Amino acid sequence: MEILIKAIQLLMSLSLLVILHEFGHYLPAKLFKTRVEKFYLFFDYKFSIFKKKIGDTVYGIGWIPLGGYVKISGMVDESMDTEQLKQPPQPWEFRSKPAWQRLIIMLGGVTVNFLLALVIYIAMTYVWGVQVLKPSDVKHGFAVDSTFVKYGFENGDKILKINNVTPENALTINKNLLLRSVKSIQVEHANGIQETIDLPKNIDNIMWKSGVLEPFKPRVLAVIDSVLNDSPAGISGMEKGDKIVSVNNEPVKFWGELIAATKDKENITINVLRSKEERSILINKQKDSMLGVSFDNRASISYATHMPSFGKSIVIGSERTYWSLKDFISQFKFVFTEKGAQNLGGFIAIGNIFPSSWSWESFWGITAFLSVMLGFMNLLPIPALDGGHALFTIIEMITRRKPSDKFMEYAQLTGFVILICLVLFANVNDVIKLFR
Repeated sequence: MEILIKAIQLLMSLSLLVILHEFGHYLPAKLFKTRVEKFYLFFDYKFSIFKKKIGDTVYGIGWIPLGGYVKISGMVDESMDTEQLKQPPQPWEFRSKPAWQRLIIMLGGVTVNFLLALVIYIAMTYVWGVQVLKPSDVKHGFAVDSTFVKYGFENGDKILKINNVTPENALTINKNLLLRSVKSIQVEHANGIQETIDLPKNIDNIMWKSGVLEPFKPRVLAVIDSVLNDSPAGISGMEKGDKIVSVNNEPVKFWGELIAATKDKENITINVLRSKEERSILINKQKDSMLGVSFDNRASISYATHMPSFGKSIVIGSERTYWSLKDFISQFKFVFTEKGAQNLGGFIAIGNIFPSSWSWESFWGITAFLSVMLGFMNLLPIPALDGGHALFTIIEMITRRKPSDKFMEYAQLTGFVILICLVLFANVNDVIKLFR
């Protein structure tokens, strides 16, 4: 049942994103009187599940759930239909339109993706509010990344003041560090000693270069909230509610300590407290695999929900969209590393992002993030993507020389092969992880 719920959410989210993305191309094409021959959700190789022609356009649903497309007359696209290019250009064709109109048509999809994420984040903020964490409600202090330890911070630090002012929401500390708005932080160490620590002026550059975007995270007790049945923890008998006591005889109290103690380990012994009785659990896992458990933060953190006005929701929603995009871009570089390539995931990985029980708040939050991700990925300057077409159009506008139809055909084919290889690689990774 859990798999079915995740699959339904994935299908709903991707279908919505694909339809609106393609509508972003469809609308300006129609405005510029360019003929749209097809508007499809999913690909329709050989046959369609549904199709209906209205005017010049066939609207339909294909049987291959790998995206969707609009087929615009006189354009070399993923259909690789080049028969029209053998005839003289017609006024209603894409290739007959001015470069600036073609550029707008090509960028329409990603524009809709970013606008959709913005609208969702604004609506989520207004409907569900934002979580606020007062410094006094961080019961066990913050876990501090090693990058910040050298400045004098310690695990378990409680943040008292930022720039000599008590913050209303301690969760904003990481974002404000990236904005360079934090000059000093007053903390109380676990031993009760208070200290004001001055930060370097280029702290944001240090965070970006090190890849540490959240150096301060509220410490959470290592109490298990859920266990995946087919994970190493689930197979070994770990249960919801287990409180971690030690890992390989080393005392563990907080979630971060559990992650550090089990990382890159294969055979580990975890002692847990269950029903006031301590039990020892032997877990066998691969070095690069996870335990398969999630934590329960209710006993460690007391969040308050703030319901902002609609005007304030627009501001907060805009900030969430900006930071979602910036965070994704900053992490995208890891795809080009060996470890990043190994962790590249396909549809199974995306599906696992969704919760196993239905939550509209989670669904819309994940959909907004996927919309940002889809928008950015489509902007990459790869032939067959919107970014590749846009790049060729911009070069044409600068040089006043239009690429030949044959060049565009070869570029589209090359880009299509690259994309297919990436999709296959990502989904093969998913299958390998599944068998592991």
